[in-house]
Amino acid sequence: MIVLDAHCDAPSQMSRLRNYRLDNPGAQVDFPKMRRGGVDASFFAAYVPAGLQGADATAHALRLLDILDAQMAENQDIAAYARCASGVLRNRRAGRISVLAGIENASALDGSLDRLREFYRRGVRYITLTHSADNDVADSCTGSGRWGGLSPFGRELVPAMNHIGMLVDLAHSADSTMRDVLEISARPVAYTHGCCRALASHRRNISDELIRAIAERGGIVCMSIYPCFLDDEFVKTLEASGLEEQMWVETEFIKDPGDPRKAAAWAEVQRRLAELPRPSVSRVADHIEHAVNVGGIDHVGLGTDYDGIEVTASGLEDISKFPSIFDELGRRGFSRRDIAKIAGENFLRVLKMVRKRA
Repeated sequence: MIVLDAHCDAPSQMSRLRNYRLDNPGAQVDFPKMRRGGVDASFFAAYVPAGLQGADATAHALRLLDILDAQMAENQDIAAYARCASGVLRNRRAGRISVLAGIENASALDGSLDRLREFYRRGVRYITLTHSADNDVADSCTGSGRWGGLSPFGRELVPAMNHIGMLVDLAHSADSTMRDVLEISARPVAYTHGCCRALASHRRNISDELIRAIAERGGIVCMSIYPCFLDDEFVKTLEASGLEEQMWVETEFIKDPGDPRKAAAWAEVQRRLAELPRPSVSRVADHIEHAVNVGGIDHVGLGTDYDGIEVTASGLEDISKFPSIFDELGRRGFSRRDIAKIAGENFLRVLKMVRKRA
């Protein structure tokens, strides 16, 4: 069984001085934890904050890709880049973890299709169109509705991504953006990390209508393990805890990750978050099961958002615990074949379809 995580914010954590060769205490992801969890491949996405635009957004993405390149070069005995589904299989046969590069937030393109091709040459194989605000490509699900969906540049970008074999990622996109993309994309698309709106009302979650539409066009929706996406009750619990008001501690840590006091302060906030009553692996399975019921077994995968979330579902504190998801699905009557599809086969199929020339 090939196990693939469709979204991890590893490059951001690498920029905060985490060495992925080590088994880092308290870390959600590193290579030893991926080994223990039986995870064969993961998309490591270079996250560009919504506040960055233009050349600044491009420079930030390039810096994170450079940082990722440096750690990959230092860990060639453990991990290797994969640029396609076949690369994942080759790396597995060689006993190495596959890392696929992505970019989260198309602001990094600075409105340029030449930048798109540059990122493709760098190995980037998906781009998330938006993040937490509308950008020059499209409207975000947490934006103001600037374009009513895709922008004029976005309408050029999607066919260009289809042409070069770059996967379009709809996570963070507004419903109107998703509908526009599905109307014009000649290739399957992905929603790499989120949950089902039918089970939890968070704006980041996806509706049954759009799960069905993505599936009908051969694409995939990938379920996250972030408690706020999993259960509305946790959102209330988090608000009541007052811990959201302490998130400035993470901002200070990001500014100076080498300061042990700031690192310790952020670790303490994370510890307190982990003490909150959180949705469990069973709730993750609820969302997977719902997505399968709506979109079909061939169109659901896993996209945890590890390393981009401050707290996880209970029982999934780090990627070494990945097998507990499959154990829970097995208890619910999912066959080994169906679990293998969710674990990674479905995403590999989509990658093949995106790269296939017309």
